[in-house]
Amino acid sequence: MATTARRADGVLTPLELEIMQVLWDGGPGTVAAVQQKLGGDLAYTTVQTMLTVLLRKKKVRRTQAGRAFTYQAAVSREGATGTALKDMVARMFGGSSEALLMALINTQQITPEQIARASRLVARDSDEDAG
Repeated sequence: MATTARRADGVLTPLELEIMQVLWDGGPGTVAAVQQKLGGDLAYTTVQTMLTVLLRKKKVRRTQAGRAFTYQAAVSREGATGTALKDMVARMFGGSSEALLMALINTQQITPEQIARASRLVARDSDEDAG
């Protein structure tokens, strides 16, 4: 398998995720506004290119405001999280959500309190489905 394999279209790269976080947290913005909120370390043309990629992936929408475009998130943070988790479970855990959960427990990435809270949520959802 090639190490340069493209990510699935639904999965955000680290830079795409940074840009989406700016849009989720700060709302719509122009290329210049997004660049500034990213800290200004990236060239304007890099941010513009990445927003164009996100537009092609249907992760952002754009509207013309004068001579500039304003970009806004077209997917929710929760939707993007779900897509990334599904991709990770498929690639790293053979599609097994249980294997992901066990890895979180084994590497102590989740506390007993968090497990108990998750268990309560699952039980509540099961009760609502049965009712």
